[in-house]
Amino acid sequence: MLNVIKNAVRVSALRCIHSTAPQATEKFDHKRIPADDEGVQGEKIVDLDSVLKLKQNIFPTLESDSLLFGGVPYKDLPICNIRVTHNNTVFTVTDSAGLVKLTRSCGMEGFKNTKKGTNIAAQTTAISIATRALDKGFKTVRVRVRGLGPGRLSAVKGLQMGGLDIVSITDNTYVSWNPPRPRKARRL
Repeated sequence: MLNVIKNAVRVSALRCIHSTAPQATEKFDHKRIPADDEGVQGEKIVDLDSVLKLKQNIFPTLESDSLLFGGVPYKDLPICNIRVTHNNTVFTVTDSAGLVKLTRSCGMEGFKNTKKGTNIAAQTTAISIATRALDKGFKTVRVRVRGLGPGRLSAVKGLQMGGLDIVSITDNTYVSWNPPRPRKARRL
């Protein structure tokens, strides 16, 4: 037994541990887009085909206007209009007839200059208008989003975080089929 212990000590004394910095085989490319973008870490990836198989009535039909949501027909639900630009995000809650009940924008919420166009400003403003809408008695709403900007997704998320039940999301972005003539090319 004593001989085995001496051999173990001798073997362990001969074992050397070397550590070096890992050598990179290729240079790091700063222009490469990372696999996990910072802004979409919490997003869910939905397979649309499986959703369509589970819910055959996901798209509206002629009978969709009379469906009840919270005891209110779809056509009588209030509408939350979101106008998203690169500089600001404006929320307007209207009743089903189109009469404006609430208006809020990122500038009204206290964001100044370029911060008005961020997704954080849009989400904060959405939470604010959702709480005001709940105070007015609006619980279930339809959402219309118009425009392209950084606050599109976070505005809808903020409405959900504020406590509103969103029944439908409609993209109402204007697409110009006859855009204005481009500027004259700059001479150098």
